[in-house]
Amino acid sequence: MQLAMVVNNIDTEWPGYTTTALARAATNLGHTVWYLSVGDFTYDGDELVHANARAVPDGHHFRTNQAYLKALRGGDAVRAYITLDQLDAVMLRNDPAEDVITRPWARLAGINFGRLAARHRVVVVNSPEGLLHAVNKMYLQYFPREVRPETLISRDRELIKAFIAEHDDLAVIKPLSGSGGRNVFLAQPSDKPNLNQMIEAVKREGYVIAQEYLPGAVHGDTRLFLLNGRPLRLRGRYAAFRRVRAKGDPDMRSNMTAGAQSVPAEVTDTMLELAELVRPRLQADGMFLVGLDIVDSKLMEINTFSPGGLISAETFEERDFSREIIRALEQEVAAAQAADD
Repeated sequence: MQLAMVVNNIDTEWPGYTTTALARAATNLGHTVWYLSVGDFTYDGDELVHANARAVPDGHHFRTNQAYLKALRGGDAVRAYITLDQLDAVMLRNDPAEDVITRPWARLAGINFGRLAARHRVVVVNSPEGLLHAVNKMYLQYFPREVRPETLISRDRELIKAFIAEHDDLAVIKPLSGSGGRNVFLAQPSDKPNLNQMIEAVKREGYVIAQEYLPGAVHGDTRLFLLNGRPLRLRGRYAAFRRVRAKGDPDMRSNMTAGAQSVPAEVTDTMLELAELVRPRLQADGMFLVGLDIVDSKLMEINTFSPGGLISAETFEERDFSREIIRALEQEVAAAQAADD
């Protein structure tokens, strides 16, 4: 299988990224994996999508993600001008939210060029058409009401303040297009004198989400990975982990980039019921791999762009979930090729 991994920037990838684990698993299974950044695409007169891409040297088996990235960036790495339309599969692993402020032109590059490649029967996951609906946190509002916290999306400061007041002056406010916990605040009764400033800080990034605060958030959240709409499970263990704050840390954000820690998760019947409720829409939208962030009996977010943390799940559950995902992608490619025959 010829596979491309689309990332924000090859040079900023890390060994702990889920993308690295997936690429290493695919390489060790004998596939060729090309890395390309969202600024590396070209669409020219032949009406095909090309890209400057990079791959590890042929014939290597990598025991660690660190070794894999070292080879990808080393002098022996293969550099080529490839044609995406001739590949078997493309994984869109870039996060548009990372480029909102500094590189707005890059936000939809993966989706747009991925759509062109998909015209030539290349398997593109997650589906670019589905990702267009999920390009910001409003995607959660398309799912059943019982899985979602009460939410207001607005730029009207007075409406936002009224929503917070209706929830006993306790609510989460965050940017509609943010990621990584940036500009996420917990508005509390003691914050009323500073509420205007908090709202204005979030408004600088666009629309504001005001969301009811779920009491269970004090204990962190659970990320559960879904593969083709169903919880990813391997030999009786689910691909999941919890994100928690250190004891005594007043920060309410569960993002790893904001200082949270990962610990083993217990996947409950409630979580599995939530997953079943969102499955039909995720499958209809072509969401191959997603991460659900769950607090209490609600979904805080549905991560469709490069959901991370899979290595934590693999470590805690002692399962090679990355390999299982690549095996599922092999099946997607085989099915697509059979349909063309």
